[in-house]
Amino acid sequence: MLKIAHPRIAIIGAAVAAALVVGGVTIAATHVPSAKPAAVRSTPTAAPGSAGKLQDPTAGAGTTRTDATATRVQIPAIGVDSELVSLSLIPGTNQLQAPADFDLAGWYTDGVVPGDIGPAVIDGHVDSRTAPGVFLHLSELKQGDLILVTLSNGAVKKFIVDSTTEAPKNAFPTAVVYGPTPTAQLRVITCDGIFNNATGHYLDNRIVFASLVP
Repeated sequence: MLKIAHPRIAIIGAAVAAALVVGGVTIAATHVPSAKPAAVRSTPTAAPGSAGKLQDPTAGAGTTRTDATATRVQIPAIGVDSELVSLSLIPGTNQLQAPADFDLAGWYTDGVVPGDIGPAVIDGHVDSRTAPGVFLHLSELKQGDLILVTLSNGAVKKFIVDSTTEAPKNAFPTAVVYGPTPTAQLRVITCDGIFNNATGHYLDNRIVFASLVP
């Protein structure tokens, strides 16, 4: 099967699946889209090789936490300007809910606040069965591109892209992506690579690494 080329529009069975790891603990985040976005968040199921037990969702996130929430993400280079919905774990599981709306990105609210010490996590769809998702062009970002995250207190945190990579979901670089960091970092994640019709998931993740502008 050939790698799906952009734009990824009207792809049957498109899916978003990201292994989100906080403090070295894996949090599976898999979302199989429907033809039409649901009114409520659907229930993800664990992706192969991504299951793990959540022990402390804020481990390694630093000693302080800003009393604010992330409300908007803007990525001018690829035309992204999205409200950020709150993403949390499905009760009783170690799985992270995915945004119900394919046009909106989400922020893991129990993790790091963008701008605080540690890796903040933003996740979104690359596409749906019938239309592009909010992060359709995430793979086009390059070093030096700007990412803006607005907080509920009015602050705008500016991040510069350090690097971007495509990583197999069954060999997700947990330590590199989600290990504790001495500075404020941002990770933006979506799906990438070949779509597997048999499993209903992309085989890879696109991961963007960015650092806070002092």
